[in-house]
Amino acid sequence: MNFFERQIQVRKASGRLVFLFAVAVVGIVTVIDLVVWLLMLRGLPPETVASVLAVLTVVVVLIIGLASLFRLASLKKGGGGKVARALGGVYVPEDTTDPQLRRLRNVVEEIAIASGTPVPELYVLPHEPGINAFAAGWSPADAAVAVTRGCLERLNRDELQGVIAHEFSHVVNGDMRLSIRLMGVLFGILGLAVVGRVLLHTRGERNPLPLVGLVLLAAGSIGLFCGKLIKSAVSRQREYLADASAVQFTRQTEGLAGALKKIGGLPDGSHLNSGKKDDVSHMLFSEGSKFASLFATHPPLVERIRALQPNFDPRELEALKQRWSAAPPSGLQEDAAMGLAPAAPSAPPSGQPVAGLAPPPPAGQQPVARMAPPQQQPQQPAPGAMPPPSGQPVPAPPPSGAPVPAPAAPQGPITIRPDQVVAGIGDPSATTYEHGENLLRRIPEEFKAKARRTDAVVPLVFGLLMSVHPEVRQRQHQVLVQRHGKQLADAAWNEGGALQQLAPDLRLPLSEIAFSALRRRSPQELEQIMGSLDALIKADGRVDVFEFCLSTLLRTELHEVIHHRPPWGKQRQTLASAAQPIATLLAVLARVGHDDPRQGESAFRAGLYRVLPGHHVPFAPPQQGLSALDPVWPALDGLQGSDKAALVESLVMVISHDGVMTTQEVELLRTVCGVLHCPVPPLAGHPQAAAGTPAQSGGRG
Repeated sequence: MNFFERQIQVRKASGRLVFLFAVAVVGIVTVIDLVVWLLMLRGLPPETVASVLAVLTVVVVLIIGLASLFRLASLKKGGGGKVARALGGVYVPEDTTDPQLRRLRNVVEEIAIASGTPVPELYVLPHEPGINAFAAGWSPADAAVAVTRGCLERLNRDELQGVIAHEFSHVVNGDMRLSIRLMGVLFGILGLAVVGRVLLHTRGERNPLPLVGLVLLAAGSIGLFCGKLIKSAVSRQREYLADASAVQFTRQTEGLAGALKKIGGLPDGSHLNSGKKDDVSHMLFSEGSKFASLFATHPPLVERIRALQPNFDPRELEALKQRWSAAPPSGLQEDAAMGLAPAAPSAPPSGQPVAGLAPPPPAGQQPVARMAPPQQQPQQPAPGAMPPPSGQPVPAPPPSGAPVPAPAAPQGPITIRPDQVVAGIGDPSATTYEHGENLLRRIPEEFKAKARRTDAVVPLVFGLLMSVHPEVRQRQHQVLVQRHGKQLADAAWNEGGALQQLAPDLRLPLSEIAFSALRRRSPQELEQIMGSLDALIKADGRVDVFEFCLSTLLRTELHEVIHHRPPWGKQRQTLASAAQPIATLLAVLARVGHDDPRQGESAFRAGLYRVLPGHHVPFAPPQQGLSALDPVWPALDGLQGSDKAALVESLVMVISHDGVMTTQEVELLRTVCGVLHCPVPPLAGHPQAAAGTPAQSGGRG
């Protein structure tokens, strides 16, 4: 089952959820009406009975519906972080130096880059000794991943990778949104019990409200039963799929199987202490309650392990329980024994807080790192890139003898079949994971450190867009002085000089790392940053490929962080209704990858035939170039299932038509697919030989 088939399954599950919700509401209303008739309305005229029951039915449906809508709106507005904080989650800083937290962040960043998704918010549940995790959010851009303290202390790096990869499967494939909808729907059903509890405690002679409250309380109990059945029906199969995806992603079964064995062999298992664990039971990596057999949202533990290791003997869990009863495992010590980390100290005693966590924000508030004033952003000048004195010439780029950090190993052109790219969307393989790890390792530590610091990330991102041409760079500097002040503008100037030596294929991955720290700013600051990105790009009157990719991805992702929806209204489209936007996109891609118009037209025809075989559209690249793509996103993002898969295949056919995939073409492909919510993992081995210099293929021209 590929990404697009999984999307269809998620939509079917959403439809099944709505149906089950409707059945539950009908059942609850019927029970309430029957009880009220038996207790209060027998013997009354039929007209009176009908009127009272009709009013009661409307009131009950309104309570359920409004409570569900309120909860859904609240969850959507708060993003995945709101769910994590509700369970006591504490934000993990991007620049943490704590060994446990740094290991966790490194794993999350590796998997995010390798899967082609934004780095999610990251939380730890410090008061939960059991081994568990969950992913929550409305879209990958506002997703959050939370892990328990037990994950940090008990799992080694391979096991932690398996758990995080499992959660990323839910992020990529749309399971998160279904889980959020499930939380909202069930809140409406359970809201009856809350209303009933309030009415039950009202006072007054001949007051019928306590009796009504008792009825609603009983109906809420029925709703609780229905809710558990619904969660069980929706969740189980998704967990098998996420396990399989995690194994394919991390290239080995031992990590995920080891995590499941530790759940079965440790006293705390995967249990959560939070009183709100039932709200997220369907989101968790494993069962959060000790008593969940009848309404289990996950397959039995032994079955999950056997799916990974068919020869597994359940008696092994008993042996592990005996071994670990006296000496529980330490993940960091196991890493050291496997040579994955230096010798680690013993795990902190149970119940001790995890060092290095960001202090929790006020209840219900998103943790925000405010933009530091200019004097709080000291920046060291990069070689050859001092801030421009007023009225003085702009310094040249760094000399050729300047140190070049982490050059890429030369690679030759490759051929990638369109169906391979489609198969990898939302389902990255071990090869792409290794390539993602390699990309992260090749980024110089100084750049990664700045990308993780909230006080340095903005100049770094702006620096990625600073031109190598003196006149353009001077105009960009003035734009930043006017919008952010001279201190930040000078810092971006210096970052631009240093970043000119960064390998072209590392520039977008660096921006992906920076997204996590960038996202923590207030909505007003994010709007200002998005405006500055556009102003920097327009400083020279043209838009190159890297500028387009960086600005388009960041604007789309930051808009979804602020508004929790794409920048456009999404409406369902077919290939026929989206024919003109498709032709525009293919023409732009063909023009970018082929200097010879005849070769460009040939590539355009090949892509068009794949996605629209019966259409005859002239090859007419828009005069405005890449900017012509902004109006096409609403129609293309509205394509569904196999239609969107055919579109992605046609894109690959266009850029690979000449047998060479340049860095520009690969970045453009990943950007287009990212905007269309089809995350493409890094294409391992795309040609550095064809990439050219930074100025030609990803740097500012």
